[in-house]
Amino acid sequence: VFQEMGKSECHFINGTEKVRFVQRYIYNRFEYIRFDSDVGRFEGFTPHGEFNAQNWNSDPEELEYRRGQVDTYCRYNYQVSTPFLVERR
Repeated sequence: VFQEMGKSECHFINGTEKVRFVQRYIYNRFEYIRFDSDVGRFEGFTPHGEFNAQNWNSDPEELEYRRGQVDTYCRYNYQVSTPFLVERR
């Protein structure tokens, strides 16, 4: 059985003061490519991942979109879910 998965993660330090967006692509339990907003580009871990990383890193619109996910995906969802997750007692 083959399985492919994309996973997006947001790492928050001190609320939204320091936010890190990481998007991982996994095939058969092995991560083959990753975008990390702290690095600012895609990193490949297999020959196929390196090929895709090279293609995606050469597209400035794609990189700008991924870098913007810190605000549009992470910070936005933090503000939406804070009343339900953080402030709940």
